[in-house]
Amino acid sequence: MNQPRTQRISTAFGNAASRYEEHAGVQRIVAATLAGLLRQQPLPVFTATDASPRILEIGCGTGMLTRHLRSLFPHAEIVATDISPEMIAIAGERGDAGARFMQMDGEAPDFDGPYFDLIASSLAFQWFTDLPSALDRLCSLLRPGGSLMFATMAQRSFHEWRAAHRACDLEAGTPRYPTAQELREMLARHSDAFLFEEDYRYDFGGAKGLLAHLKGIGATVPVEGRAPLSPREMRAVMRAFNKAGGECTYHVAYCRVTKLD
Repeated sequence: MNQPRTQRISTAFGNAASRYEEHAGVQRIVAATLAGLLRQQPLPVFTATDASPRILEIGCGTGMLTRHLRSLFPHAEIVATDISPEMIAIAGERGDAGARFMQMDGEAPDFDGPYFDLIASSLAFQWFTDLPSALDRLCSLLRPGGSLMFATMAQRSFHEWRAAHRACDLEAGTPRYPTAQELREMLARHSDAFLFEEDYRYDFGGAKGLLAHLKGIGATVPVEGRAPLSPREMRAVMRAFNKAGGECTYHVAYCRVTKLD
């Protein structure tokens, strides 16, 4: 694991924890959409009257998806995890998710062997250093019939912001997100999988609003090796972004893997 980067990500989200939900409109929609998929495709073990399903959430943040999980599966044992202790503290303080919260790096889970009936995550996997390996590890924690369901950023996310950088002969610090086809190939290595994608195009109030949104949710750690822009360069990028329309896209892939045996 790239520990220095992992720590920077934890710190950035921790600094944003107290104001996260004020800026997380897109994240709220994605969590609700993922919950809708879970509602439409219940896992067989969840319908058994004598079962107490076990659910692991990766990257719970302030508990947006956690609250949906509790509503959908009122009798489940829910373990909600996040890399940021500040996020965990706020999620636990709300008291309406009925989960056990713990700090954990989703790429290096503190569990071993098949234990969970569902692993769920909303907009956390894009921060992983090695997504294919993380999927392998997480799928190994599923019991037979269990599913991994997650939403993650895909290729077209923030393409307008990257284009504004290119217009100024600069490189954006946003990660290279996988294409839908690349994600399908990762999922195809496992038992039973599907993927669909959505584009959410938003006007956050031009470049200044977009930067405030990203800071507000803690998404401020650039790709490894990317030096910060100078104030002059940043002003040029912001002008180019606003001139092109000032809107920005979240390209989200919703994915599921079910362990058949």
